Amino acid sequence: MSDIEDIRKFYARLMAANAASSDPRLEEVFATVPREAFLGPGPWTIVAGSGKVTTPSADPAHVYQNVLVALDADKGINNGEPFLHAMWIGRLAPKPGEVVAHIGAGTGYYSAVLARLVSPGGTVTAFELDGRLADLARKNLEIYSNATVVYGDAVTTPLPPSDIIYVNAGVVAPPVGWLKALRPGGRIIFPWRPSERVPLAVMVTRTDKGLACDPFMRSWFIPCFGASIAELAAKIPTREQAMRSRSIWLTQDKAPDRTATAIFGDVWFSTKDVRAKPGN
Repeated sequence: MSDIEDIRKFYARLMAANAASSDPRLEEVFATVPREAFLGPGPWTIVAGSGKVTTPSADPAHVYQNVLVALDADKGINNGEPFLHAMWIGRLAPKPGEVVAHIGAGTGYYSAVLARLVSPGGTVTAFELDGRLADLARKNLEIYSNATVVYGDAVTTPLPPSDIIYVNAGVVAPPVGWLKALRPGGRIIFPWRPSERVPLAVMVTRTDKGLACDPFMRSWFIPCFGASIAELAAKIPTREQAMRSRSIWLTQDKAPDRTATAIFGDVWFSTKDVRAKPGN
């Protein structure tokens, strides 16, 4: 066993531990999908707070840590913090056969992780708005036969009916098309950024009674083009109000009521928990 294999295995163990997932495949996938293959040739630029550090060499050992690796430093586009992505993917609990839409795929590293987790039988459609990154993702994902890259705007491009929608760009609210694309039992996880002071990660699950909403941690991603600016008439929540959101509704299905914590045109958030038993 070579040193890099040892390093990958330890990295994968850390990812699985941080995710607290009951799925043993998560560790296996992080150990076998080579992160460096999605980063371009080294040395690499590591983002450290507001500063940047260049790795001392192109040794891939440098990227098997919980570090942000710059993909386009000028645009602030990074490969993403592995601990965060492992936690989010663990929370989504991808299963073989499921259909995934990955929005903001970058060069495809986490698309590859998802593609492995939904195999056999599942597929990943990776959306990327940056043409250069989309081309790189397409080349990087060639060996993953169940992954397809779409160069385009996922806000205006219809998503496939999906079991999982994995969003890696901040939105003021998930577009109606994303929510409608969720199959029964489907999950969407996204960075909710209704204002500069409210950066939250939210998971939404389609239940038989509606869309259950779970804000679960602070999170910051670059803005999602076409879905990151609130209309003037929007009701912007405080962080406390945002954290109390327990469901999402389409205004065409239900008008906002006194339980509303946030309203963004066609979509609104509520303190009502659709999973609660009557009387609770």
